[in-house]
Formats: sequence, C-alpha cells, structure tokens
Amino acid sequence: MGNRTEAGVIIVGTGFSGLGMAIQLRREGREDFVILEKAQDVGGTWRDNTYPGCACDIQSHMYSFSFEQNPDWSRSFSPQQEIWDYMRWVARKYDLYRFIRFGQEMTGAHWDSEEYRWHVTSANGDTFVGSFLVSGVGALHVPQVPKLPGIERFEGKAFHSAEWDHDYDLRGKKVAVVGTGASAVQFVPQIAKDVERLTLFQRTPPWIMPKPDHAMPRWARTLFNRVPGVQRLYRNALYWMLEVRAVGFNGHPSLMKLGEKLAKRNIDKHVKDRDLRRKLTPDYTMGCKRVLISNDYYPSLTRDNVDVITEGINEVTERGVIDSTGTEHQVDAIIFGTGFHVTDAFDDLDVTGVGGRQLAKEWADHGMQTYMGINVAGFPNLFFLLGPNTGLGHNSVVFMIESQIRYVADAIRMVEQSGSAAVDVRQDAQERFNTDIQRKLHKGVWTQGGCTSWYLDAMGVNRTVWPGFTWRYWMQTRKLKAEDFELIGRTSPAGGPAAAERVPA
Repeated sequence: MGNRTEAGVIIVGTGFSGLGMAIQLRREGREDFVILEKAQDVGGTWRDNTYPGCACDIQSHMYSFSFEQNPDWSRSFSPQQEIWDYMRWVARKYDLYRFIRFGQEMTGAHWDSEEYRWHVTSANGDTFVGSFLVSGVGALHVPQVPKLPGIERFEGKAFHSAEWDHDYDLRGKKVAVVGTGASAVQFVPQIAKDVERLTLFQRTPPWIMPKPDHAMPRWARTLFNRVPGVQRLYRNALYWMLEVRAVGFNGHPSLMKLGEKLAKRNIDKHVKDRDLRRKLTPDYTMGCKRVLISNDYYPSLTRDNVDVITEGINEVTERGVIDSTGTEHQVDAIIFGTGFHVTDAFDDLDVTGVGGRQLAKEWADHGMQTYMGINVAGFPNLFFLLGPNTGLGHNSVVFMIESQIRYVADAIRMVEQSGSAAVDVRQDAQERFNTDIQRKLHKGVWTQGGCTSWYLDAMGVNRTVWPGFTWRYWMQTRKLKAEDFELIGRTSPAGGPAAAERVPA
C-alpha cells in the first residue's frame, strides 16, 4: 500500500508548463500544491533530450519566462544544457524543489463526485488527492519508435534520439539514422564527422531555413544586465518579428512562397549534386510540416561518408537495414530521429471524469477536444497546459504557457471566491470553440499544404497547432467567460463540500 498525500493543487510535470504554474501559485501566496515529476530533476524535454547538437529553434530571449529574463544567454539560439540550467535556476529561485515529488510518474486520475476532488495514482502505488489537477506533461515526452519488421533480431545498438546512449561510442561505426525531423537535423551534422558511414533514411524532406544564430556579444549581455528595460525591448522586437509569420501559416499559403525561395536557395548553396538536391527538395507547401532551421545539415549530407536513402525500409536484419529496393545496408547502430507521440500521447493514461467518463476513450473516438486547449467538459477542475491546439509553428510556446497559467489561476480563484467546489466548462462552449478552431485550421497550410505530419491525428484532423496570432490567444484567455462555465457544489462552513448542484458561473 502506497502513501497518500493531500494538497489543494496537484501539478504534473516540471517542464516550462509545470514550473510556470507553480511559480504563478507562489506569486499569489499559495503553498498548498504538490508537483509530481517522473524523473529525478526538473526540466522536462530539456532534461531528457541530450543528443549532440540539441538546441532551441526559437531565440532564447523569447523562449523563456517574461518575468524571469536571462541577460546572459551565450547565443541567440541556446543549446540544451543552457536552457536546462536556466530552468533549474528558476526552480531554485522560487524555492520549488521542496514542493516536488521526484520519481512519481502519474499513471491515472479519477474525479470523485462526492468529495469534489481528484485522486491521482503514481507508478509506485502512491496516491495524491487534491481539489485541482493541472497537467503540464507537454507533448514532446513519449518517444515515437516505429515498429520496423525484424528490429527485434538486430544485434547492434538501437536507441531513440530522446534516449541517447552516451556510453555507446559512435566513432568509426556504421550508423543508420531513421527520420529527418527537428532532432535529426541537429544531431546528424554532429555525428557525421565521427562515424565511418552514416546512412540516413528519409521518408519526407523537411523545409529548412538558414539559422540566424550568433554568439551574444559581451556588450549586449552587459547592457541587458545593467538596463533590464533594453532586454524587454529586444524581446518585444523578437516577438513581433516571429508573430508576423503566422499570416503565412493561416490561410495565406501563397505568402510561404517567399520562404520556399529562400529555403531552395539554402539547398542550392550547399548541395551541388543534382540527384541529392532533388531528394532534399520538398514537394509540399512550406509550413505544412514543422519548418526547421540549420546551417550545417545540408553540408553534412554532402560528405563522402553519408548516404541519403529515400526508398523506405523493408526490414531490419541481424546486421543491417534492407530498403525497399532489396539493398541491405550493413550498420552497427540504428538511431531513431522519429519524434514523439503527440496526438495519441494520452491513449494510455487512465483519466476518469464525471459519471465514469474516460478521457482516453473520448479522445480516441472523437479526437482530442478541449476548450481553449485547457478545459475538458465532464472533467471538473482539470486543466491542461499546452493542451490540444495550443502548439505553435511560428513563435514561442512559453508565451502560450504564460497565458494559460494566469487563466488557470483565475479559474481556481473563481471557484474559491464563489464558495463552490469545482468548475466545469459547458459542453456547448467546448463544441463552439472546436468548431471555430477547426474551421480556421482547415483553411491553413497544415491542412491545405499537401503533406501529412505529426500535427494531424489518425483521422487527419489537426489537434496540435493554434491557428493564427498568439496575441489573439492571449486576449481570449485574459478573462474567463463566465457564461461558458458551470460552478459545481457548494463549500460547507466547515470547509468540506456540500450537496451537489450545478449553477452558471
């Protein structure tokens, strides 16, 4: 029998979302919360992804908390270690470590309609009970490893880029890389110079823009340290520069043609071989898949020891990979750069709401549907951070997270100040939100661009991206629309829940 812990608010995860939510609560003077973390330190994606070359593809001065700006970023696009160090520094500054329960992986949660509380279970049998449950698990944390025929008989080393085996020395080895997404574009150039041969299996080429990365000059860092307002101006300039890109993604794919010209020029600059250039040139509209940035990916593919295979994989043998032409490529190691489970990330999570409603089943049957990417009808006092349709392809998701943590704090305050026990979003409000957002997404490049991507679920519906400007999301989440919610139950004078009732918020 495991231990039982009670708290006002249960937060799951210590990435930017979980830390941000905890900081918001602390800034409001609350300490009645607990944070569950499956690993042994904070950091989420930036703790787990330690592959060579791992870095952010949004400028660090934007990809950080607005209320905790770092004047000492070493580069415009900081490497993984520096981002992780920043997150740990933030956690220490706000004294969050004492609220965190490490080694606690959430396996399920159910809503008790009599207690008006969430009961959360962890993998080691412990239980956490709280009035409010905030999921900050994010989308990029469950590695997607394709089930290649014969992979179980492979006698070499095989691992996913998010679970990089640093004890395995790649020098002088023959290595197969499967996938050409954001991670592969970063680690392929780093390992290509050390391996004997690198065979890259590409299904669809990504659009890749030059990376405007540079070391932050000493004078700029000094200025940011001494005059904080200057860094805020710099951050604001970055925000609006990135925000403009939303126009091309959302219903105006013709505007992406300019970006495609720049990307093709990037290919032409680095790749002289006509056949290789053809393999690396996408045949879909830019933005349909995630647009990547790199200065060293294309040059690495022109090396004599690198092959780009586009024929697909038939099977894996004991010592190699056979492509669809029947050619066997002998390899010592297989590295999967195949991304993460996103639209199906919650399939294995047991979350039960009012009347036994199963979140995984509802989302499997009808697609991931929420209100504002945060609330789900029938699951009171449950909040998602960076939930469905709040991901971005053009700006910093930390901006979205900051909008959401304020929104969640407001919702908690609304419940407590009203004397109610819980808040639930109305089903019609949720349906209205999803109808509107899918109408916008249908016009966007993600649907009309001629590709399939991890933005889309098994039904071909985009459940991942926010369609349009982030400032519009900020506006929509600034104030809760009371008419879209119901308040449930009443708090008795003794502090416990009284009889069940649902009233408009």
